[in-house]
Amino acid sequence: MSELLGDNSLKKDSIKELIKRLHRGENPEKLKEEFKDILKGLAPQDIAKIEEELVKEGISSQEIRKMCDIHLAVFRETLEKQKPEVPPWHPVYILMEEHKKLLDFVDKLRNTAKSIKNAGKLELTALERLNHIAEHFKESESHYQREENVLFPYLEKHGITQPPAIMWMEHDKIRESKKNLYKLVKSHSEMDFDTFITQLENVSLGIEELLSSHFYKENNVLFPTGLKVIEDTEWLEIRQQFDEMGYCCFTPEPAKTAVTKKVEEITPKKGDMIDFNTGNLSKQEIEAIFNTLPVDITFVDKDDTVRYFSETKERIFPRTKAVIGRKVQQCHPEKSVHIVNKILADFKSGKRDHADFWINLMGRLIYIRYFAVHGKNGEYLGCLEVTQDITDIKKLEGEKRLYEDQK
Repeated sequence: MSELLGDNSLKKDSIKELIKRLHRGENPEKLKEEFKDILKGLAPQDIAKIEEELVKEGISSQEIRKMCDIHLAVFRETLEKQKPEVPPWHPVYILMEEHKKLLDFVDKLRNTAKSIKNAGKLELTALERLNHIAEHFKESESHYQREENVLFPYLEKHGITQPPAIMWMEHDKIRESKKNLYKLVKSHSEMDFDTFITQLENVSLGIEELLSSHFYKENNVLFPTGLKVIEDTEWLEIRQQFDEMGYCCFTPEPAKTAVTKKVEEITPKKGDMIDFNTGNLSKQEIEAIFNTLPVDITFVDKDDTVRYFSETKERIFPRTKAVIGRKVQQCHPEKSVHIVNKILADFKSGKRDHADFWINLMGRLIYIRYFAVHGKNGEYLGCLEVTQDITDIKKLEGEKRLYEDQK
């Protein structure tokens, strides 16, 4: 089908027309019969390419997301014959295994809700099970972050931008549902049993529907598309960055080939020193200083491209090497892009030179600041993001003037 889409615009237009007619509410079974010859040769990457073109023609990503479930239902038969087969070390294998384990936890959640309802009360053992399941869902955040910060940038480098954007929207929907579960489990004692069990059943069903639909799209469209366009050496890079971010649900077997990048020791020599107005430093010293600062730093250049981030010991928000060279707009969920663009527009126009935000994250107060970076002549060079955990700073009182041994 890839060849057909490339060489025969009529075939491509037929698929696009099918999706548009599905969106207008026509009968899926009737359309499936009408387009059966075309559907036989359909490949996952073809769907991804068509979605890209539909967005270019003016259909929003939100609209594409809404029609996804409908047109994938029509394509289901064809797609399920082309399930990706990859070795156990492969990033796609890891993500798909995590999908299975997360769906297992959804089953446990539904079964626990059912047993609580049958018991007519929330017993301690059932509450412990709910807390255990909730903890696993919290740990699963690393799954979505690995996709957003590593896999999606590699897809974008190969021109696949809309499917990752749609999947990120769904990640945010999943996060909302998980938060509802955490809030419900935490506040169970504040509501009567009937209210609690009704909300628990609704939340469980919502999570099940979201994850089942989302994982199907990734397994049958996103991942096969990635396997088609991403090079073998890039998958090894992706695996290395996955390892750096950590896993949820299980520990995957080591990669078949270690991805190593030789880092030469830099001994400061005269030629290695970089002169500043107030002194000079070696590359090694500059890098060490940035990584030692008690803040996370990310620099986005004048063209809105991510150029650098510091590697502090405990970053607040994950960053991977895959984001280098990525447009900053693609590093945020679509619901936040308008804010990013507004900040950058104000910086470039000179309307503002900084923007400050603070949020509560996992019980910590996080201070996020953006600064316009200007050259000696006032020209705009880019934007600097500085993020700091200020929870303990806010607690400071009085004075401390003595140096004491650490305990």
